[in-house]
Amino acid sequence: MIRYALSAAAAAMLVAPVAANAQEVEISANGPVIELSVYESVTADPDLVTIGAGVTSEAKTAVEAMRMNARQMQGVIDRIKALGVPDKDIQTTGINLNAQYDYDRETQRQIFRGYQVSNRVSVNLRDVQETGAALDALVVAGATDLSGPSFSIEDDTEAKALARKRAIERAQERASEYAAMFGYDGVSVLAVSESIQGRGPVAQMAMRSAPVEADMVASAPVQPGQVSTGVSLSIKYEMVRAGE
Repeated sequence: MIRYALSAAAAAMLVAPVAANAQEVEISANGPVIELSVYESVTADPDLVTIGAGVTSEAKTAVEAMRMNARQMQGVIDRIKALGVPDKDIQTTGINLNAQYDYDRETQRQIFRGYQVSNRVSVNLRDVQETGAALDALVVAGATDLSGPSFSIEDDTEAKALARKRAIERAQERASEYAAMFGYDGVSVLAVSESIQGRGPVAQMAMRSAPVEADMVASAPVQPGQVSTGVSLSIKYEMVRAGE
């Protein structure tokens, strides 16, 4: 079950009766116009976590480095799949091959050392509570560096709908207050625009790029906390009197 907590902020601006243009559509009003900018955010328990796992290998030749890296990375991918992660939630994000050099101070020249290959995948986990165990398993499987976790809501449609509803209610209430203060009976909507806010915050974890013995891996404590998503609305109202 997703739990929601709401926060909001609103700003208002009064202007004289004007004609407003939006994408060449003219909106006219007979009474004064009030424009409100309202933001509503909804926080909820995350149900999706994304982590990155990578393997870095070095060898004397490019072919040897690629083959070594392929074997090691396949072991990591096999381990990810053994955790129950489907293929659609595993995506390769980068494969890099670079020559490596050491600097000789005496000769002041670069000495060729070999080749380094790095391969990284992005993994989506749908059981947030298993994040720590998954990170540990990846290290044991041969991952030499990890990134993340990044928590999010896979489908935030419901959360955004709730934020949108509350934003409209708040804007309507505020606009009505302004209308009453200026001697009008109510307001009528002229235009609405919306912008979607991103999801966040995310937690970041970085692990050493070094081999780790299986019996040295401690369970990684992970606190998913909550993530936020929201909408920002800009609504124009015309102040009206009853019967007009």
